[in-house]
Amino acid sequence: MSTPGALWRSSHPGPTSIVTALASALGWSAGLDPARIVLLALAVLAGQLSVGISNDAIDAPRDRVASRRDKPIARGEVTLAVAWGAALASLAAALVLSALLGRGMLAAHALALGSAWAYNAGLKSTPASIVPFLVSFGIFPSLATLSAPQPAVAPGWTWVAGAALGAAVHLTNVLPDLDQDAATGVRGLPHRLGPRVSAAVAACAVVAGAVVVLIGSAGEVSEASAISWVFFAGVVAVAVATLVAALVRPPSRALFRLVMLAALLLAAQLVAGGRVLAG
Repeated sequence: MSTPGALWRSSHPGPTSIVTALASALGWSAGLDPARIVLLALAVLAGQLSVGISNDAIDAPRDRVASRRDKPIARGEVTLAVAWGAALASLAAALVLSALLGRGMLAAHALALGSAWAYNAGLKSTPASIVPFLVSFGIFPSLATLSAPQPAVAPGWTWVAGAALGAAVHLTNVLPDLDQDAATGVRGLPHRLGPRVSAAVAACAVVAGAVVVLIGSAGEVSEASAISWVFFAGVVAVAVATLVAALVRPPSRALFRLVMLAALLLAAQLVAGGRVLAG
């Protein structure tokens, strides 16, 4: 396999693509022009590449012990030196692209990425493992509004909704790997709560985020309000499906996919509610 392909697979391509798409959608919702949306998407993509690759580079020794066949760095398809070079280059690119969108965007994105890298560097193995997700996802909507010609921090309710989404993603993402993590000494908050409690809390967090969006954007007069309610119903339905799956089936990657689907529906709910982020 080629080195670029191995690095891409090391970047957690599914979440990386979804987060980049979410940034683009939020940029549109904030009223950014096409050029700024492209810059925002590229900045977020570069940042996510840095987070994903650095995560797998740090975890490579543990992944070898756990015989993770899905991890290119642990398999030796790409060297640690190349992986770290790519992670740091992606981080630098993310910061440069952010600076082109303004000092506020640069500061917010740097904080979000610093939080994510702190998770990779060791917080993932502590009871505070959820904190980087609360911080990074809470800030995330402001990356769009701070990229505008007249930058502004996103409304407070978007911070709450983003943090709720981040909590749900974290609590669900690690579920398929709990046994392997335990064998290699990783004990974050989801490991301490257990798979079923983590999945239940994640489902509730997604619903809470959708409720906050619905209430926060309630003052907006928009022809799309009915569509926003449809997306809200979709979030609730997917969350219920997540909860049911957690209760009746062994924990699996399907739970993470369900939460990511809820994330996309939540983003669509934001966009369908009108251009609410800059308000």
